[in-house]
Amino acid sequence: MFEQLKTLPQDPILGLMKAFREDPRTDKVDLGVGVYRDEAGQTPIMTAVQAAERRLLGTETTKAYIGPAGSEGFNQLIGQLMLGAGHSALRDGRATVVQTPGGCGALRMAAEFLKLCRPDTTVWVSTPTWANHIPLLGGAGLTIREYPYLDRTTLSVDFDAMISCLEQADSGDVVLLHGCCHNPSGADLDADQWAAITDLIERKGLLPFIDMAYQGLGEGLEQDAQGVRLMAERLPEVIVASSCSKNFGLYRERTGALMLIAATPAQGKAAASQLLSAIRSHYSMPPSHGAAVVELILDSPELAHQWQTELGAMCDRILDLRAAFSKALAPAGDFSFIERQRGMFSFLGITPQQVQILREEFGIYMLDSSRINIAGLSATTLPRVSEAIREVSGRTA
Repeated sequence: MFEQLKTLPQDPILGLMKAFREDPRTDKVDLGVGVYRDEAGQTPIMTAVQAAERRLLGTETTKAYIGPAGSEGFNQLIGQLMLGAGHSALRDGRATVVQTPGGCGALRMAAEFLKLCRPDTTVWVSTPTWANHIPLLGGAGLTIREYPYLDRTTLSVDFDAMISCLEQADSGDVVLLHGCCHNPSGADLDADQWAAITDLIERKGLLPFIDMAYQGLGEGLEQDAQGVRLMAERLPEVIVASSCSKNFGLYRERTGALMLIAATPAQGKAAASQLLSAIRSHYSMPPSHGAAVVELILDSPELAHQWQTELGAMCDRILDLRAAFSKALAPAGDFSFIERQRGMFSFLGITPQQVQILREEFGIYMLDSSRINIAGLSATTLPRVSEAIREVSGRTA
């Protein structure tokens, strides 16, 4: 059975992680792996999470299955976090939320659900987009098409090109959008652009599929959700995939959610039954621990306040790093786009050859595309990284 199998090439990010681990230099800097890091270079457990885990340890009485939909309490609270407690889609019973194994689980189950709805579903994804979007969605058998998103010269959203391309989409096509903190570019839609793309989707009869992986790490919990909330208010059907990996720091707990918004409660009930059937045939039940932690935090005014304070500090730190990094790189060219972008990621716009020099000579690791994790910088490493980039840019200009 295995004799004819060929070894596949290593995933670029996993390969970069391996190379970084094997580098003996003590001053090496990892800007490639997409996890939040603090000033000490650690991915800490949030204090609100630690407090919730202690409570859970003292009160949990069973490890029995929680059912394909996951925890009802978690689903209700995460839906309110995404849309706001008084949103019409929740108030009118049009929204269904199910717990999933991380944001990846939400994306894949949405893809399986869309396949059930219409086997020939086409999903439009941005160029660029998160590397795992196409494997997750295409792996379910959906047809993938791409729309231009990033202007490679200005490293900002090429909105005219995006709109022009999506005018070619057919009624019933799905448009994958990043809710905030676009991965990998950091270039987000503004309020006017969200309104314009909502108009287009409504006029053409498209279905928005929003990946909300970074709520709270762009400009804040409320600001980051404005696009999702607008579409959920105006459009009859919306799909939202959410992750607790970044804003709760629960990377290894694989905690996420999938929201289906339907035109009517009856249609939502039918859609939910199909989604739960797909879940049952894939992983059957989601893991419990991470969702139980999130539920405890969001259901406790004390823990919720503590979590929001911590998350706000993380967001502010990323914004401060962006401003400082942009200023430090200014002698090498116009890097002002870094300060205008949001979230953890940005492209530097340098060449693969320059990336290689930074890796080999300075121990600074990033993807060949020059995508970096801004949160991988610190007050200590930022000056040295900036100096190295300025030197390499000048040397190879």
